[in-house]
Amino acid sequence: MSIEIKAPQFPESVAEGTVAHWHKRPGDACRRDEVLADIETDKVVLEVVAPADGTLTEILKDTGETVLGQETIARFEAGAAAQPAPGAPAAPAAAATGVAAPRSGPAARLAAAEHGIDPATLSGSGKGGRVTRADVVAQAHQGAGSTAVPAAAGAPAATAAAPAPPAAPVAVAEPAAAGGRIERRVPMTRLRARVAERLLDATRNTAMLTTFNEVDMQPVMDLRAKYRELFEKRHNGTRLGFMGFFVRASVEALKRFPVVNASIDGNDVVYHGYQDIGVAVSSDRGLVVPVLRDADAMSLAEIEAKVREYGLKARDNKLTIEEMSGGTFTITNGGVFGSLLSTPILNPPQTAILGMHKVQERPVALDGQVVIRPMMYLALSYDHRLVDGKDAVQFLVAIKDMLEDPARILLDL
Repeated sequence: MSIEIKAPQFPESVAEGTVAHWHKRPGDACRRDEVLADIETDKVVLEVVAPADGTLTEILKDTGETVLGQETIARFEAGAAAQPAPGAPAAPAAAATGVAAPRSGPAARLAAAEHGIDPATLSGSGKGGRVTRADVVAQAHQGAGSTAVPAAAGAPAATAAAPAPPAAPVAVAEPAAAGGRIERRVPMTRLRARVAERLLDATRNTAMLTTFNEVDMQPVMDLRAKYRELFEKRHNGTRLGFMGFFVRASVEALKRFPVVNASIDGNDVVYHGYQDIGVAVSSDRGLVVPVLRDADAMSLAEIEAKVREYGLKARDNKLTIEEMSGGTFTITNGGVFGSLLSTPILNPPQTAILGMHKVQERPVALDGQVVIRPMMYLALSYDHRLVDGKDAVQFLVAIKDMLEDPARILLDL
């Protein structure tokens, strides 16, 4: 029975996607739910799986082509025995010997496509032998030392009568010049292109300013040290980190300064009666911002558990579009990478973003004495079209006050 293989239905916020990689070629046998292709959107990588046991018979949208939601991208024959397509390459040796190739995630497969590497030839360092993006990058760097061989002069060009099917984006190393100066050219991923577009939009279409302050983290660190073990035991191993305190402090500050939680829609100002906090997370594909829905109703333990869950999903490219849509305010933490001070860029249509940074011991004046305290710089970028400097400064001071005296969060002071 012939079946049309269609792209997933994209949500309203995603107009189209790009076929990032085909794992099967025409004539390849497939098992039910085996991954056939990866489709990259500007937010996530979606997998297209086989609907039944059978054979992939035809690819209609090859690697690099743009697809719409529910558009037919291939044809599949259910229950048919695999017949090698004319001119199809031989199956990998691992398949011929019956040894399963290491499983790889979407991020690793995209990196492999960019570098022209077959993930099945790599030894995975991930859990259960899973091939990670780091494995692919390490192999690409190892192979970069080999000398590129230029094409022979006068080699015949490909004829138009039998064009080769489009291949995955492969980084082509130019012939090494004197001194081994090699360059690579790879297509920008859809996610990176979308991030670049949004960053330019934010700088062009908002009146962005940033105000700074610093917070003494000693009270929060003392609280964590005192209750860490009890907290983990009470909440099934959930660790007590900094992010829970910053989310709770931000929620309380947003309630006091609703303009910071608002957004501009044309000539209207939309005031949100809820606090959906986006938490920027770094992944192999770039920066993603999953959202804590109704963060005002979440406890510290629930916030910490959800942030950890999002971090693991981002690592494995398992975040859904729904988990990354919306948000009324964003928190980003450059301190995990060692950043001491930075200016975060707005995440439109939001009107503010809070930047956390590295905790560093510094001499400060306290009660007329110079003491060493663990200090953190805070940065609040805001859209001056809606938020006045007075509100932005007082908002940041409110967060500082609550972190330096965490009891204020509990007592709503």
